Amino acid sequence: MSLRTFLDQAAGSGDLVTMETPVDTTFELANVAHALEGRPILFNHIKNYPDWRIVSGICSDRRYFSMALDVPLPDLLPHLAQANEQPIPPPLVESAPCQEVIIEDVNLYDLPILFHLPEDAGHYVASNVVITEDVDYGRNMCFHRLLRLDERRFAARIIERRGTYNAMQKVDGDLPVAICIGVSQAVLLAASMGPPPDVDELAVANALFPTPLVKCLTNDLAVPADAEIVLEGRILRQTHAEGPFMDLTETMDIVRQQPIIEIDLITHRRDPIYHALLPGGLEHKILMGMPKEPTIFNEVNKVARCTGAVITPGGASWLHAVVQIEKQGPEDGRRAIEAAYKGHGSLKHVWVVDTDVDIYDPAQVEWAMATRFQADKDLIIFENQPGSSLDPSGQHVPGQKSRTAKAGFDCTIPWGADKAKFLRGEYGAVDLSQYEVV
Repeated sequence: MSLRTFLDQAAGSGDLVTMETPVDTTFELANVAHALEGRPILFNHIKNYPDWRIVSGICSDRRYFSMALDVPLPDLLPHLAQANEQPIPPPLVESAPCQEVIIEDVNLYDLPILFHLPEDAGHYVASNVVITEDVDYGRNMCFHRLLRLDERRFAARIIERRGTYNAMQKVDGDLPVAICIGVSQAVLLAASMGPPPDVDELAVANALFPTPLVKCLTNDLAVPADAEIVLEGRILRQTHAEGPFMDLTETMDIVRQQPIIEIDLITHRRDPIYHALLPGGLEHKILMGMPKEPTIFNEVNKVARCTGAVITPGGASWLHAVVQIEKQGPEDGRRAIEAAYKGHGSLKHVWVVDTDVDIYDPAQVEWAMATRFQADKDLIIFENQPGSSLDPSGQHVPGQKSRTAKAGFDCTIPWGADKAKFLRGEYGAVDLSQYEVV
């Protein structure tokens, strides 16, 4: 469903927080959104931007994805996995809400772009999805944070050797681009999934929830028809300093020379709603981590009977995972660890647990480690592995893949052991309404 439909649903369920006090886009709005983190917040009055509203927190809890995709929460992971494996090409429509207002005289200062932290390099767009076309593989959609430079230009953090970067290397001049802000949770999730380069992320989004597209007005790209804002432009051959900016790990990313994007046209819905995503916040973490769970789930299922996988917030929703398996043999724990790293190459640590452990409860995972794990037998260490550029403790050399050590913890019941001594005692359920409590 569209962002607006979700907000209506969240209002009806009592999840939406509506803020009527005017707030400033420089620090104040980010601070207020952080203080209320975990719930969708609609800011109805923005200082110096009377025609705009801003929403934050729409992806700050897994329940909101369940609501937006109309999928029960327990079925969310299988639904993501199926969409990733079986994308559905989206339909193209002739007209769309995202083009209700057309602005040819571009001025990026007219957009309520946030200044999140005093340490940041300036006003950043962090919630946008970027759509490009690769001459070999076709359409690509992903996230690139954008530092506003002036009325028409951004500096974009574009990671080397990935979709947008690779597409840029295949053209002689500028690369057409469409930047979409205020899109559905289906689109946000699909942009985060990182499927093989020949898979269209917008087809993944359409498999998650119907996502019609409309053609841009200045190039041949297509964008989600119900996006709140679309910026049409070009990625130039020029670069500019980008950063510092707080990243997923809640540490400040460094300054780099990054490509410039020049905007040629802005379109948006009437009464537009700008989506503000807090860097390092719950939305950022869930959007980065949750889309990697289906790939871990699928890889582990090739070598063991996997019943669940979760990227954990304590690991910056990127570096740590817990995998649940129904153990069938003595090597299943080790195999699951190795497969998890294939499913998400940036993982640094992974825990494997049995089906009686709630993978969403850190205390239960720690309990399994305390009662079922022996470091001399169940710890698996991988030295000098490809790692994540987001890990400040890794080895980072410009122009080279980051390196790190990795570890897996097999916290399953030892194969062949007396299972009874490893199981928790369970108290019986009672109906407290039958008891008088003073």
